Amino acid sequence: MTDQTPIRRALISVSDKTGLLDLARALAARGVDLLSTGGSAAVMRDAGLTVTDVAEVTGFPEMMDGRVKTLHPAVHGGLLALRDNAEHLAAMEAHGIGPIDLLVVNLYPFEATVAAGADYDTCIENIDIGGPAMIRAAAKNHAFVTVVTDVEDYEKLLGDMDQHGGATCPKFRRKLAQIAYARTAAYDAAVSTWMAGAIGVETPRRRAFAGTLAQPLRYGENPHQKAAFYLDGSDRPGVATARQLQGKALSYNNINDTDAAFELVSEFAPDAGPACAIIKHANPCGVARGATLAQAYQRAFDCDRTSAFGGIVALNQPLDGATAREIVQIFTEVVIAPDADDEAREIFAAKKNLRLLVTGSLADARAAATTVRQVSGGFLVQDKDTGHIGRDDLKVVTRKAPSDAELDDLLFAWTVAKHVKSNAIIYVRDGATVGVGAGQMSRVDSTRIAARKSRDMAEALGLDAPLTQGSVVASDAFFPFPDGLLSAAEAGATAVIQPGGSMRDDQVIAAADDAGIAMVFTNMRHFRH
Repeated sequence: MTDQTPIRRALISVSDKTGLLDLARALAARGVDLLSTGGSAAVMRDAGLTVTDVAEVTGFPEMMDGRVKTLHPAVHGGLLALRDNAEHLAAMEAHGIGPIDLLVVNLYPFEATVAAGADYDTCIENIDIGGPAMIRAAAKNHAFVTVVTDVEDYEKLLGDMDQHGGATCPKFRRKLAQIAYARTAAYDAAVSTWMAGAIGVETPRRRAFAGTLAQPLRYGENPHQKAAFYLDGSDRPGVATARQLQGKALSYNNINDTDAAFELVSEFAPDAGPACAIIKHANPCGVARGATLAQAYQRAFDCDRTSAFGGIVALNQPLDGATAREIVQIFTEVVIAPDADDEAREIFAAKKNLRLLVTGSLADARAAATTVRQVSGGFLVQDKDTGHIGRDDLKVVTRKAPSDAELDDLLFAWTVAKHVKSNAIIYVRDGATVGVGAGQMSRVDSTRIAARKSRDMAEALGLDAPLTQGSVVASDAFFPFPDGLLSAAEAGATAVIQPGGSMRDDQVIAAADDAGIAMVFTNMRHFRH
């Protein structure tokens, strides 16, 4: 049985006081008696509302610094009693327990406390106990009790009450109950995840992840797949926190590709000069530095103009007018940058479907983070690949050592390799990619595909020779045989960067020496599947 009698008694206990007075006044105007605790009661009482303290109902004062105030049968009996059960009603009568028809609770700000960098003891004190207990009780008894946990549902609550003579309908209560359980689940997930990190448990026995809906999506990777975008609550700059200035709503694939683009361009600090990454299907089709942002874009574009069509452009500095004019020469899905000046915004305004996102800053490419991937029956969790290599980490393994200019390009190519699907081969010349081979089952195929695409671009640009002539090449993992390295040498590469560690390293090194090219080992792999 479900109840649809008017709400007569509400318990309100909120940490976030947003909208509290408007809600309380609206409930009082509808004849609802208000119960409350501590700070919430004080705010309402100061506003002239009549409020009964929970302590008056329980017969016990708030104690232990507020740790104990609602954990009492007078509260939980009022929430859990089945209104159509004679024994429950008799127990309420015998023990003087009044029904609670509406519970409005939001929880101690545990997630915000952790995000602010609070110490262990402060975080512990911000773990709510009574709130989740009441929420779960009210949600379980949603046949009779309405539970609200989010400020955004206050107006919906009042609207539903007005439609049903001061009551709420069963469908609305069920929806609110689901939201309530999701909230307590997310809260517990945040606590357990934080505690695992705080006490150094790297692989907790049970692990939970939670998110808040950012937007429903029209569909997923394909039109027959349903999809939505959820936020995990982190403040890492990127597609999840960006402000969209114009353009259509982002699609599932847009979000995925824009994230890949911005994570890549965030590897290049703005004070080290302009950089641009162009992404297609989560792989870079062009990455470059330049004297100006417009030049960086043009050099990235010239790596693979065909693939750049309909791609995602990420910039490490605010978008300016000159760069915007270059970008709008072809169809581009999304542009993401720390900011955009007025001229750039005006230029983009003529392209109504072009999405422009600004993030305020770059992401910290070396900040610790966690990645999660679902597989059938479970999910894989790992640290984000924040591996970084500098000149001092490189080991020269060939007779010929790379020049300073080659070392700069090798490190640039190595940075890009981290963001290319394996098997990854990246040719770089003068701070710009000139060939990218991604996602092939054979490393030698990636080497040849990247070289072929460079030849195709050279013909399109009217060049006498492909840009791989005089380039360097990065491989995300070791060359298992000399064939891949020899293919790179045939394409004109003069230096190679790779992890090393193959059983045939000696053969690969000998092939490099015979070809007269330099090679360095990183002792670090950058697989990306």
